[in-house]
Amino acid sequence: MNAKEIERCIDEFGTDIYRFCLKLCGDKTDAEDLYQQTFLKALETEWTLDWEKNPKALFFSLAHNLWKSDRRKQARRSQIAPCDNLDDDAELILRSGENIEERYFQKELITEVRQIIQTLPEKFQVPLLLYYLSDCSIEQIATVIKKPPGTVKSRLFKGRNMIKKRLEDAGYER
Repeated sequence: MNAKEIERCIDEFGTDIYRFCLKLCGDKTDAEDLYQQTFLKALETEWTLDWEKNPKALFFSLAHNLWKSDRRKQARRSQIAPCDNLDDDAELILRSGENIEERYFQKELITEVRQIIQTLPEKFQVPLLLYYLSDCSIEQIATVIKKPPGTVKSRLFKGRNMIKKRLEDAGYER
């Protein structure tokens, strides 16, 4: 790939790739690194893009594979020398006139759902992130994870049920 093609890809679907990286990593700095690594890796390869065959899925797949590789590397390193992340989430400043209690419960629910998604097995986590946060179709997800569309549908269904069950177990009612 050349720089012009990469630039066109970034313009066309760079925000979707970044959003996917952000949801995979759960951290803005790690997501930015993954995003840059994805396009750098694409630039380094000798691929030629076929714009008729959905190149967006190729970049989702590339980002997913780089993320998996990095997770394996971190797991090996943490076995040798474990370390903890000391960063705390910054508190949001509430605007006057907002319902503080409702906002608090909504923020708590969002945090709970994010934690549940992070604890799901990867085979459920990745299709859920791609489908709901990156607006990918079933066929695009199937291309990214290299599984048939029926498997993707099944994993989405099971993932939603796992999230629902865990939320109900935590005391959240519909």
